[in-house]
Amino acid sequence: MGQNGHTDLEKHLLLLQDHEEKHFMSSEIVRDIIIGVSDGLTVPFALAAGLSGAEVPSSIILIAGIAEVAAGAISMGLGGYLAAKSEADHYLRELKREQEEIIAVPDIEAAECAEILAQYGVEPHEYEPVINALRRNPQAWLDFMMKFELGLEKPDPMRALQSALTIAISYIVGGSVPLMPYVIIPVATKALFASVAVTLVALVIFGLAKGYFTGSQPLKSAFQTALIGAIASAAAYSIAKLFQA
Repeated sequence: MGQNGHTDLEKHLLLLQDHEEKHFMSSEIVRDIIIGVSDGLTVPFALAAGLSGAEVPSSIILIAGIAEVAAGAISMGLGGYLAAKSEADHYLRELKREQEEIIAVPDIEAAECAEILAQYGVEPHEYEPVINALRRNPQAWLDFMMKFELGLEKPDPMRALQSALTIAISYIVGGSVPLMPYVIIPVATKALFASVAVTLVALVIFGLAKGYFTGSQPLKSAFQTALIGAIASAAAYSIAKLFQA
C-alpha cells in the first residue's frame, strides 16, 4: 500500500491516465498510401511521357492513361489484398502451432519464455513468478509467445479489404495528376510540359509528406521521390523517341 491509500497498481493506472502518449498507429495505412500514390504518380507519368515522345495525340494518351490507371489500381489493390491475406493466414498457422506446443510441451515453452525475458535483463528470480502467472493463464501465455517469440501481432480481420481499397484509391489519386493536363491541352507536346511540371510538384509534396509520416528527412525524401519520377519519365520519353526514329 502506497501513500494516500493507493496500491502500486492503482498508482500505475492513475499515471497512465494522466500521461497520454501520441504515437502514429496507422503505419500500415500510411504504407499502403505510399505504395499507391508513388506508383500512381510515376507509372502513368512515364506512360504519358513515352506516348508524348511518340507524338501521339492527347486524346489517345488520355485514353491509354485512364486504362492504365484503372488496370494498375485493380492490379495493385489485388496485390495488397493477397499480401494482407497471406499475413493473416500465416498468423493463424503460427497461432495454431503455438497453441499445440503450449499443450503438448509446456515446459519447453516455459523455458522459451525464460529465454525471452532473460534477453531483456530480467533475472531468474524475477521472471519465474511471471512465467508461473502465464502458465495459469493459457490465453495470455499464447499472446505473449505470439508477440515476443514470433514477433506477430493479431491482424485486423478487415485488413485485407482495407489494404486493397487504400492502395487502389491512392493509385487512382496519384495517377490522375499527370493525366490532368492532357484533359485540358489538346497538343500532346504542350500537355507534356504541363504534366511534367504538375507531376514534379506533386512528387515533391508527396515526398515531403512521406518523409514526415515515416520519420525520415522530408527534404531528402522529396528529392528522392521527384528524382525517381523524373528518371522514369525521361527513360520512357527517350525510348519512345528512339523507336520512332
